[in-house]
Amino acid sequence: MTTPRDLATLVVVDGANVVGSVPDGWWRDRRGAAERLRNRLAELAGPGLPGHPGPLEIVLVVEGAARGVDSVPGVRVDEAPGSGDDRMVELVAGARDRSCLVVTADRELRRRVGELGAEVTGPRTVRPHA
Repeated sequence: MTTPRDLATLVVVDGANVVGSVPDGWWRDRRGAAERLRNRLAELAGPGLPGHPGPLEIVLVVEGAARGVDSVPGVRVDEAPGSGDDRMVELVAGARDRSCLVVTADRELRRRVGELGAEVTGPRTVRPHA
């Protein structure tokens, strides 16, 4: 019988926060920046992250001008209907006893998901030059 702990780690990525962590002109093409992040995340889904061996289930949460980015194998793109932070909290709350890692530098979001038992890491985990 499969239990939630047997499932791949759920990695929820704060798209706006991680994209904004590097001043590389992302503001000129938010959707393109989100697509580049999605592609980078797809490379990590199989091998995993430090302390979180793959395969991983990665969800990239996007909002605003970054909407319209398609999912790819290894990364599900979730368009927040309102606040991206609220959507990420919902995803973590729905993970129940499952291992969950949230990638963000947002202090308030870190607090909110931490209260739900999620581990939190910063953008450099998935974007080394952040």
